[in-house]
Amino acid sequence: MVIRDIQAGRISLPLRTPFKTALRTVDAVDDVVVRVVADDGQVGYGEAPPTAVITGDTLGSIACAVKDFIRPALVGMDVEDLDAVMAKLQGCMVKNTSAKAAVDMAVLDLWGKRWGAPLYQLLGGARRCFQTDITISVNSIDQMVSDSLDAVRRGYRTLKIKVGKEGVQDVARIAAIRKAMMDHDFLEITTPILTASSPEGARDYLVPARKHPGKFYALPQAPQQFKQLLMTSGFDRYFQIAPCFRDEDARGDRSPGEFYQLDMEMSFATQEDVFAICEDVLPPIFAKFGTYDIASQPPFRRIAYNDALAVYGSDKPDLRIDLTATDVTELFAENEFEALRGQTVKAVPITDCKLTRKQIDKLLGDCEVQSGTKSYWFKVDENGELAGGIGKFVAPIKAELTEKLGLKPDTLVIVCAGKLATKAVGVAIKTFGPACEGHMDKERYEFCWIVDFPMYEIGEESGELEFCHNPFSMPKGGMETMLAAERGELDPLSITADQYDLVCNGVELSSGAVRNHDPEIMIKAFELVRLGEDDVKAKFPAMYNAFCYGAPPHAGIAPGVDRMVMLLAGEDSIREIIPFPMNKNAQDIMMGAPSEVTQKQLDELHIAVTAHEDE
Repeated sequence: MVIRDIQAGRISLPLRTPFKTALRTVDAVDDVVVRVVADDGQVGYGEAPPTAVITGDTLGSIACAVKDFIRPALVGMDVEDLDAVMAKLQGCMVKNTSAKAAVDMAVLDLWGKRWGAPLYQLLGGARRCFQTDITISVNSIDQMVSDSLDAVRRGYRTLKIKVGKEGVQDVARIAAIRKAMMDHDFLEITTPILTASSPEGARDYLVPARKHPGKFYALPQAPQQFKQLLMTSGFDRYFQIAPCFRDEDARGDRSPGEFYQLDMEMSFATQEDVFAICEDVLPPIFAKFGTYDIASQPPFRRIAYNDALAVYGSDKPDLRIDLTATDVTELFAENEFEALRGQTVKAVPITDCKLTRKQIDKLLGDCEVQSGTKSYWFKVDENGELAGGIGKFVAPIKAELTEKLGLKPDTLVIVCAGKLATKAVGVAIKTFGPACEGHMDKERYEFCWIVDFPMYEIGEESGELEFCHNPFSMPKGGMETMLAAERGELDPLSITADQYDLVCNGVELSSGAVRNHDPEIMIKAFELVRLGEDDVKAKFPAMYNAFCYGAPPHAGIAPGVDRMVMLLAGEDSIREIIPFPMNKNAQDIMMGAPSEVTQKQLDELHIAVTAHEDE
């Protein structure tokens, strides 16, 4: 079977739905069809899509390559000598991969006909089914979500999500942040990467010290101690876009391994000074570079930590959602429904709710997965009557609930109870808010400050008093508060810290605090968690020694740069804005990290590996 001729033609098939990527929009499938004709009249077919923005191949270049280079090289060759044909095809010209691929297909098609068998049999046999993927075009977020759900309903289990190309924009965003800080007289100072291990809330990444067997450096979880030392050294205002390393599990707004934060500190500063800087720097950046062009203006709303939990069920509320919770524990104290009787009960009313029973149950199922507890519902129908869910158990207290919650017709009420009621409320608000029309103004950036954090909490594992966040915050009331707690006149759990969180659209951007710069107050704060002066000296030697010589009052904050860019880009996952993200297991699959090292390297570091991951 000798190749007699090779021909190329064009076909165009319109698409029902345009296909969009960051590089192009396709309204029709334009393909080059290749025919390889044998001397016995048999024909093999192949095709090549022109994708100039990806491969550089156009309709004209493919046709030219086939006609002027590939055809003269292959005509007269025997298809049975397949290896020679393919070698000739690949060597007749460089690149032009689309044209070569089309002819490759056509020759293989002809080869199968030469042996009188379908090509799939010659290449290894058939499968009754196979897994493939579908590409979701670049569109609005809502459209892409809708397209993805439709693909899943059609049976696809692997989706290829196309994203936009905003690399330059992301660089501009970071540059704008840096310029804004310098405009406010902050000095950019780089702090060490190799440092000492210290208890700062997460696991350290350790680096063995070759010259000091058995000892380790730690990658910094944050430049916390360094920036406080800078304050004692006479630098009034410091900032850096700082790399931070924490051995934490991944989640939507947290990348495992490393991240960056806009780290800043000011001497002789109060909480109000920190708020003023952030409220001046961030809104213009978000309004200019963000997906949405509206950002809340200063002053940002301030919400006490306990109030945030009571009203929103979360210390990082999304204020674009207008749903809130009300405590109705007393009304359910003797309720017939056992799951509510005698429990903490909170209710979230949702007015003008048009969700069906099926939709409500589906959303509540999602809430249960996230919160770890079951929530319930009932509805006031268009006639003002109770319907659905636990309506019959609510009926005896309808009047009281109506007055307490201001119930109106077409109002859905989500009921959360038990030890996890607060968490369930937070999940319900963030789940039902976007799902119920009119209850979320999505296209804006809504900032708020969470203030008055507790200084201490009871540890879940230890069952004893522990620092709620970190030991660097100044307790409100200073030494007087600490002494009162020491004397038993004050419950340590009632002590609040000069600590604050910056939240935007339900994402915690940063924690900050007025620092505990007084070593005597610091020691008293540690004594409440069963640690003394020796422990402070051992854990924070440089900072403790510096403070003993006298340190100015100082305060700071460190908004996460990756999280800010995630919000600016309109993404829900931080992985979408990191150039080289790790997977959820903190692995870089592309680079093969973490990886095994040679025995020589281990010997130099005085390290013995006792077990491997696959054992």
